[in-house]
Amino acid sequence: MRKILLDNRVLPRWIIFLIDLVLASWSFVLAYFISENFEFPHILRGHFFVYTNLYVVLCIPVFFLFKVHTGLIRYSNMRDMLRIFSAILTATLLYSVVIKGIVEPYFNFYSLKVREVLLVNFFVGSSLLIFLRIAAKSTYQYFHDKLSKKDKTHVLIYGSDDRAVLVKQALERSATSKFVIVGFIDTDRSKLNSLVEQKKVYHFKDLPRLKATRNIDKLLLMNDRLGERDKQVVIDRCLRLDIQVVTAPTPDKWLSGTIGESQIKNLRIEDLLQRKPIEIDNARVKADLFNKRVLVTGAAGSIGSEIVRQVLSYRPKVLILCDNAESPLHEMQLEVEETYPEIHCEIVISDVRNPIRMERLFRQLRPQVVYHAAAYKHVPLMENNPCEAISTNVKGTRIVADLAVKYGAERFVMISTDKAVNPTNVMGTTKRIAEIYTQSLNNAPFNKKTRFITTRFGNVLGSNGSVIPRFRSQIEKGGPITVTHPEITRYFMTIPEAVQLVLEAGTMGNGGEIFVFDMGKPVKIVNLARKMIKLAGIQPGMIDIVYTGLRPGEKLYEELLNSEELTLPTHHEKISIAQVINHDYVDATVAIDKLLAFGSEGDNVAVVKQMKTIVPEFVSKNSPYEALDAESEMI
Repeated sequence: MRKILLDNRVLPRWIIFLIDLVLASWSFVLAYFISENFEFPHILRGHFFVYTNLYVVLCIPVFFLFKVHTGLIRYSNMRDMLRIFSAILTATLLYSVVIKGIVEPYFNFYSLKVREVLLVNFFVGSSLLIFLRIAAKSTYQYFHDKLSKKDKTHVLIYGSDDRAVLVKQALERSATSKFVIVGFIDTDRSKLNSLVEQKKVYHFKDLPRLKATRNIDKLLLMNDRLGERDKQVVIDRCLRLDIQVVTAPTPDKWLSGTIGESQIKNLRIEDLLQRKPIEIDNARVKADLFNKRVLVTGAAGSIGSEIVRQVLSYRPKVLILCDNAESPLHEMQLEVEETYPEIHCEIVISDVRNPIRMERLFRQLRPQVVYHAAAYKHVPLMENNPCEAISTNVKGTRIVADLAVKYGAERFVMISTDKAVNPTNVMGTTKRIAEIYTQSLNNAPFNKKTRFITTRFGNVLGSNGSVIPRFRSQIEKGGPITVTHPEITRYFMTIPEAVQLVLEAGTMGNGGEIFVFDMGKPVKIVNLARKMIKLAGIQPGMIDIVYTGLRPGEKLYEELLNSEELTLPTHHEKISIAQVINHDYVDATVAIDKLLAFGSEGDNVAVVKQMKTIVPEFVSKNSPYEALDAESEMI
């Protein structure tokens, strides 16, 4: 109850106004006494009361004009201090004018040492009014912290610059904030042990001591430069000390000019895995996309939707969004209409496996650039449904690619995967077959215009159905977290990063290339799970990690190149060209015709056997189709 009263009761403005006037009169009296060397008989024989009352009367309109009394004292800041200085200065100047212009010439009062009194009064009066606010603010903060100590979270703020100070001030102004700001963490040694807003600046090496002595619960940092090396070091140390890391938006993104606890979020694993931002040749990409008719298949998916967003920024003439998922495509349509209402967009619900519908799209809209992102991607599902996998990933790609040639598209960019390299599952093999077909079509004698380009990369962070959203959901439910194998690793890249490289690769390709992206270092999935548990602020051991065994078609690690593929550099340090074996268009077409015929019959075994014929390096793992590999070895 006392806490509620402390938080909600506000001293009436008129009382603050009266207190300010009393303090102003005291400061004038003290200044008067000092100027007269405290000779009270002489003071009382003079015109002391006239001078004092006149000063107080002049302060009334000045204080009203500058609204000195209107701010909540508990939230006083530098602006309030400047307002006080301005008000006292104005009152001093006005008083001086009245004394010299009216009192002395008309009333013959000359006993006041004007300059001495007003100079002393300015400093004393300003100090008293400011001290009142500092004392009230400190007292409020002290009792506020004491009364709610059990509910408080002890927080360090990363950095000690202007933005860090703004966060500190905003959190302390909030009556509902549960954060107690202990100090700042900085790596700049010139700032160490200094005080910023009465809070000490510490080095990140002090974290263990602060955790033990000050009971630090959280480290708060701005989320605009999470890739900085120093921040990564600080974050890793916090995780080892069980200090939860939370992020705050930059001040320009605060709601109504202030920050609330609702805007402070747990650090996401996606933030922790971010790397140095990729720099792409925007002028080159713009030259290829500006005022062009661009088609994106799979436009409602994780990769396709990001391609749409980034292509829109280059101002195409028409952007065609094609997908067979109605609700996600509708959401994408709403987003596009809201963010780029001036750009002409065509929303087409269609399945890439439907040749009649897709031909109508090409005939009517004549896309010049095609980004083919439509595909089935989930490994275990495709392992159990090979006929459906080839229908979308092979047949669908073939239909769109053939139409691109027929209607004279300039470029066809296919989104592939690292699972196409030495594939151990049906999904990866379907993507490798799609690579083979588009590459052979690029070199086909009848293709006079369309350049076919393939981009190959690994897992993207946060895509639909990927490991990170699944882990996050399992943590929210209290566990356990399921990991298939303790040694399994994967490459990761953010979706915007991957799409940036897709657009860049699309501009540099002459046709027939398979571009491989630098995915950085592979990440151990179990370590990813452990970090996500710590980032959620959960103590070790409270959530179990359970190993479920490799899923059908899954392998321990992914590759971006097979052992027989070499790479050539490009002008972009993160993009290389894989030198793969070229396939003849006729041979590829005959083999794929046979594959699709088996698929139309629903013969899964025949489909997988033909896939192994087309892609000899396809060796099944954790799959019923391993028997086919054993048969081939016996032969």
